[in-house]
Amino acid sequence: MSALEPRDAEITAAPAADPPRGSVLDAAHRALSVGIVSVVLLIAFEATAVGTAMPVAARELDGISVYAFAFSAYFTTSLFGMVVAGQWSDRKGPLVPLTAGISAFAAGLLLSGTAVAMWVFILGRAVQGLGGGLVIVALYVVVSRAYDEHLRPAIMAAFAASWVVPSVVGPLASGTITEHLGWRWVFVGIPVLVVLPLALALPAIRRTASGPADPSAPVAAWDRRRILLALAISAGAGLLQYAGQELRWLSLLPAAVGAALLVPAVRGLLPRGTVRAARGLPAVVLLRGVAAGSFIAAESFVPLMLVTQRGLSPTLAGLSLAMGGLTWALGSWIQSRPWTEPYRERLVVLGMLLVAVAIAAAPSVLLPAVPVWTVAVAWAFGCLGMGVVIASTSVLLMKLSPPEEAGANSAALQISDGLSNVLLLAAGGAAFAALGGGAVGHAVTSAASGASHPGAFAAVFLPMAAVAAAGAWVATRLREAPAAPR
Repeated sequence: MSALEPRDAEITAAPAADPPRGSVLDAAHRALSVGIVSVVLLIAFEATAVGTAMPVAARELDGISVYAFAFSAYFTTSLFGMVVAGQWSDRKGPLVPLTAGISAFAAGLLLSGTAVAMWVFILGRAVQGLGGGLVIVALYVVVSRAYDEHLRPAIMAAFAASWVVPSVVGPLASGTITEHLGWRWVFVGIPVLVVLPLALALPAIRRTASGPADPSAPVAAWDRRRILLALAISAGAGLLQYAGQELRWLSLLPAAVGAALLVPAVRGLLPRGTVRAARGLPAVVLLRGVAAGSFIAAESFVPLMLVTQRGLSPTLAGLSLAMGGLTWALGSWIQSRPWTEPYRERLVVLGMLLVAVAIAAAPSVLLPAVPVWTVAVAWAFGCLGMGVVIASTSVLLMKLSPPEEAGANSAALQISDGLSNVLLLAAGGAAFAALGGGAVGHAVTSAASGASHPGAFAAVFLPMAAVAAAGAWVATRLREAPAAPR
């Protein structure tokens, strides 16, 4: 891969330096790249497959009444794992937290897959979420240390590409396994498959990214305040998610407690200036949350809208989003090309505009005259924009982070991503229910019932489109402010 020229390079009389050589699959990086991308591939498959098996598991374990907690347990513990992984990686390097995270992820899968009661199943999901939070942050630190700057866009594009096959095949494979072998095999089968990627990746990580960033510097003590803040952000997010599921006056109490826990935690764990989109790193972290939260909150309601309002089967409704995996990978590939580097900020603005337009266009199928394939086309363009934005925010974060702060900043990026998901999902879900959304379970099982009012879907999609459009403005602030003249 050719070198990327500095954006503001000065003209000097010195001879030009040789461009950096190599690729993510050269002899120095091949084992590491194949190993860590394979880990992401298996995590992606698990993420897309579990949703198909989850209803069957909850019904067999008599846990439909607490079904949502099987998802929220994963989310809340993953937030805590992200903060711990950031500190752990900065102090000791990413090798140990990555190993611990994969071990916890596998242990959680086994615990859920062998559960005989719903509370054990939920506990397994919580352990799995802790491991997932450790893994994702540790992987980002590995990339920041083991790959030169000109190679990072390519490896991030490979991460995105590893979601393509699982997003298309995962639900179908999970459904087949659940039907013929049982839902437990969806959970207990994946840990065995992690052994080979680990055998490839761990020796390479030990060579290239183990230990602290500066071995000569004293090892910093654990920041207990950040650990407490991590606990607060996990508990606060869980309480808000719980409150959003029940539209009752009593729900205001857990909502208030959750908000009281979240506000100081967010201020303490995200870079200063994130909320006001300060230029540089704070804007990068904020944009990641705005993009992920608005898109995921809207996407969660697309299949339900197609089933209840246009009469599609759940399978066809899900397949309407399948093309998005390909265009997401295409967007990640585009941002990895060397020629895009000088235009990265403009490319991200365009990506957010594509996301906003896609979200705004999706509810047009509520009109009978609009063909249902409109959603598939709109979502393909939205995923193209997301591929550009998500990969670019990861690349910019590594570029703006000193090596000794890569762990903490990677954790902040993931916290912004995860926290915005739950907050915007809770807000969208509350608006949906308040405007006559109806019982989701009844709507899914009876497509002709019309249990969900069209206006309820518009109350989800249009505000999320506005949030995404605001993200286009945040994207104009990704470049750091120029230094003041002395």
